[in-house]
Amino acid sequence: MSATAGPLTVGTAGPLTIGTAGHVDHGKTALVRALTGVDTDRLPEERARGLTIVLGYAPLTLPSGRKISVIDVPGHERFVRTMVAGASGVDAFLMVIAADDGVMPQTIEHAKVLRALGIERGVIAISKADLADPDSAAQQAARLLPGCPVVACSARSGDGLDVLRSALDDLVSGLPSRASGQAAAVRLHVDRSFTVAGRGAVITGTLWSGEIGVGETLELACSAGGRRRVRVRGVEVHDRHLERAAAGQRVAVNLVGVRAAEAGRGDVLVASGLGAETKILDCALELDGGRHGERVQVHHGTRAVTGRLCVLDRASGLWQLRLERPLLALDGDRLVVRRLAPPDTLGGGCVLDAVAARHGARPEICARLRSLREGHALPPSTQPGEPPSTEPGVPPRATAARATAGVRSASVAEEELGELEQRLLDAGPQMLSEAQMEDRRAALAVLRGQGRAVRVSGRLYAHADVLARVRAEITELLAAQGPTGLAGVRDALGISRKASQAFLEHLDAERVTRRLPDDTRVLAHRSEAFRQ
Repeated sequence: MSATAGPLTVGTAGPLTIGTAGHVDHGKTALVRALTGVDTDRLPEERARGLTIVLGYAPLTLPSGRKISVIDVPGHERFVRTMVAGASGVDAFLMVIAADDGVMPQTIEHAKVLRALGIERGVIAISKADLADPDSAAQQAARLLPGCPVVACSARSGDGLDVLRSALDDLVSGLPSRASGQAAAVRLHVDRSFTVAGRGAVITGTLWSGEIGVGETLELACSAGGRRRVRVRGVEVHDRHLERAAAGQRVAVNLVGVRAAEAGRGDVLVASGLGAETKILDCALELDGGRHGERVQVHHGTRAVTGRLCVLDRASGLWQLRLERPLLALDGDRLVVRRLAPPDTLGGGCVLDAVAARHGARPEICARLRSLREGHALPPSTQPGEPPSTEPGVPPRATAARATAGVRSASVAEEELGELEQRLLDAGPQMLSEAQMEDRRAALAVLRGQGRAVRVSGRLYAHADVLARVRAEITELLAAQGPTGLAGVRDALGISRKASQAFLEHLDAERVTRRLPDDTRVLAHRSEAFRQ
């Protein structure tokens, strides 16, 4: 984080992030440099080899005056995992295809990754148009990504760059910002961590949802397991200090409560109590191949874990993913699935139930999942590789169902959401069961996707604010009293034994608390949990 101060103007339209894509040596970094004036290859090894290895970032001012963020990704086949980590938070793409090469293997794989992530809007740049006739490459690009504008250009001569800037301006004018939807809980998937002398740990990533403000207390869900309470010391967007950063921006966050060596790619910065680590996901996937029981790599956000594919209904694209290590996923999140050997992208899709139980292809379960998929924001295509259908002239991300992650039914009224949220708040630490909310299942799905309703244990749900409050009360109790039994927690919080048990089991699973052989609880990481 630099010392540069001053506000960052993002415009009334809200912040957006665009990611590059394309084969190695097709000129992605050179094109970003020509558009932004920033060389995103910052490592000496990258500059020496002329090869992008890690993610690069730059601000881009468009002809309209709007400022957006650009993520530059590696194009080499060995760095697809890094490409997925960068692409997971973008709103649109800039596919770069060299005029003298045309569509190449990583062009195709990057297009599959974008489709798996639901990133359907973008611009195609036919680069190096000063070296070869761009027509053939443009025709190939149009077949690979139909409907996207194609611009021939040259980073070296500057030809076509103004047209490309205008095409990007037109693109983002039709995209809603993540910051323009309903209020949502903070989620930032970390792609980098480092230390700044005198300031401490800094993490970077694209802010998926919510707002991050100086002085706030959040949680860092570590890919190695467990959570840490952290405080936000500072926030920057492209080297400019801000008091608050909004969703859709590339953000650097200075944290107190963790060292840079203890944070890194794959971690998730979240609002306190949001979500739960899970190893079983029910999903709607579009895969080019994939066998029942096949071991695969599953990419979510900036984290990648190994798991197995379990087919539930191949015709409907219903699969269960059984992971070897947990993910912090919410309903509606997107995943990329890759084959381990030989490494290749199979496809990906959408999480239907982020905290599923292990089960088989029972008819009633498949019927429920088909119903969830039918009401989900992202329309399934009929064949692998077939572009999704959309209403002419309406960007898919502009639909009401896509305004917030996890919306299973676009027809759920605001008053219905408000009524259920109030019921969850009124229930307080006693929680509500699915049976008590049977007539509000669609609204519950929306609130879960937004992080405002949280599954605590089994079929019991609580409002995220209630869970955060109870979590704080239990951690403070254990910090003050040491090992405490179920009865002690129940009496201190003034809640039922059933609710106390459910909350403690939830905190055990999150590794906030640890159950001892005598059935008492202690803080799992006392020294870290309260280090501010």
